[in-house]
Amino acid sequence: GEPTEKVVYHINDASVARAAMNNIRNHLTADPGAKIVVVTHGKGIDFLLNDAKDDKGEPYTAQIAGLKDMGVTFDVCANTLKARKLDKSAVVLDAQVVPSGVAEIGKLQYQEGYVYLKP
Repeated sequence: GEPTEKVVYHINDASVARAAMNNIRNHLTADPGAKIVVVTHGKGIDFLLNDAKDDKGEPYTAQIAGLKDMGVTFDVCANTLKARKLDKSAVVLDAQVVPSGVAEIGKLQYQEGYVYLKP
């Protein structure tokens, strides 16, 4: 079959999260087989914390869950959590914690052939 497109979306500023997730949904509509990983660190993790809301006061949870159902993986940097004195339990259940956001991006690109996108 066709090779699967693999893309890592790098988010280090949660203010772009809503738009990025819309882009990802469009991406999957165009290419339903694409494998997409969203890697967050620094200020980018904020939308993946429990009870996070956007600037209009809308929670992100439904949009995150919808994308997870479409096969999207959401990664949160453990170094960021540690630096901000946040426990892993602060992260939404639809996301997973990885040791280092930047290391994860490097690994996905170098070892697994992911294309890098910065929304």
